[in-house]
Amino acid sequence: MARSQTASIYDTITNQIIASLEAGAGQFSLPWHRSNTSLSRPINAVTRKAYRGVNVLALWVSAEAQDFGHGLWATYRQWQSLGAQVRKGEKASPIVFYKVFDQTDGAETDERDCSVRIFAQASHVFNVSQVDGYAMPQLPETEAFDPIPNADAFVADTGATVRIHGDSAHYTPFTDTITMPDRKLFFGTETGTAGQNWYATLLHELVHWSGAEHRLARTFGKRFGDEAYAMEELVAELGSAFLCADLGLSSEPRPDHAGYLASWLKVFKADNRAVFSAASAAAKAAEWLCVTQT
Repeated sequence: MARSQTASIYDTITNQIIASLEAGAGQFSLPWHRSNTSLSRPINAVTRKAYRGVNVLALWVSAEAQDFGHGLWATYRQWQSLGAQVRKGEKASPIVFYKVFDQTDGAETDERDCSVRIFAQASHVFNVSQVDGYAMPQLPETEAFDPIPNADAFVADTGATVRIHGDSAHYTPFTDTITMPDRKLFFGTETGTAGQNWYATLLHELVHWSGAEHRLARTFGKRFGDEAYAMEELVAELGSAFLCADLGLSSEPRPDHAGYLASWLKVFKADNRAVFSAASAAAKAAEWLCVTQT
């Protein structure tokens, strides 16, 4: 496909998506089943309560570094209480919890001194991926998955490492890998079949992969500042839309592309050119990924 023709297609897709956004895109929802242990918030397997504060960040980092696909954690004894056993040789992840003690320790004190002492104590937890004997919640059955050979070949030719694990789709810069849920977790929606939804999601992560420092080194500078993460999500989703068109997965922008973009565009109310900047970066990524095929 000639560059001018490709650019024209990308412009058309961008304009159609913008029109959908202006008309009011629907709410986006993931096209695959997830358990109640998603990486979005680590939770304790026994109490079912979400971890808080610095522990959230600590467990996120540990999960990413070790490629855990679920956000369910517990101490060694807690897993035992659930009938599960931590596998030999597994390393625990440290967390912090706080205990509150009265300032008084039996001695007489001024009645006005009603302060308390808060002590931080360390604890260690293990992810559900590190234990045996724990049954994960059953997920609904899904439709049969039909592979799309040209899409599989496209991804393979990029040289990207894709791991099938857990129920979260993400690119991990630390390991330079793409993680995708199992294909059987995907289901058909109003916008596509289970297969189309799988590949659209994988292409989204592939665009993230293209932006690594040793590839396109995609950055957004001071203009977007704290919103750089949202900007990257816009680029990845627009890039996925472009690649879906290149691979013939859809003849026009899928409504869920617009729905996903709408969830991030709210941070750009003060910059009505953000979507065009994202489209430019997405086109560059899509073209670069296509060039890797030659």
